[in-house]
Amino acid sequence: MAKASTLRNMVSVLLVITAVSSASLGVMYQLTKAPKAAAEAAKQNFAIKAVLSGYDNEPAAEAYKTASFDGGDSLVCYPASKDGKPQGVAVRTWTTKGFSGLIRLMVGFDTEGNIINISVLEQRETPGLGSKMTGAEFKDQYSGKHPARNNLSVKKDGGEVDAITAATITSRAFSDAVNRAYKSLKFENETDH
Repeated sequence: MAKASTLRNMVSVLLVITAVSSASLGVMYQLTKAPKAAAEAAKQNFAIKAVLSGYDNEPAAEAYKTASFDGGDSLVCYPASKDGKPQGVAVRTWTTKGFSGLIRLMVGFDTEGNIINISVLEQRETPGLGSKMTGAEFKDQYSGKHPARNNLSVKKDGGEVDAITAATITSRAFSDAVNRAYKSLKFENETDH
């Protein structure tokens, strides 16, 4: 005769399944934690090298967070120097104003506050439209510009930036993230004095 299922048997089996699943997740987390951190560090260092050059220090090892100029989250800054003399800073910035939400950028500034280069770290914009923000044709128009002297908003809003065709929201969001980086740096420098 088959043994009848009881509540106690069902709960026991469920507890065993839950314990095995939890242990498996914990083991997998531990196994993937170090490689994931190494991959993230490599991606970050690649982005810093893409927006800054001519430095001999390790900007990631000297990273610091800026105070927030708008009460939002602070940004991470990676100072670059050569022979102990500042060369610029890379700022990891973000905006949630993209067509598909979050956009993360790394913006390189020289010691005068001029933009050296920009690297897109993360975006989920529409392929073929908003994703064109990663191309040099769009990003390079920011290079050499100073956010305090140049109006880094799209031309449709009275600025100097040519928006991506059919992706004005993405273009505005990109400019928002760039301006956020500069304002956070400026705010940081003002609060240091």
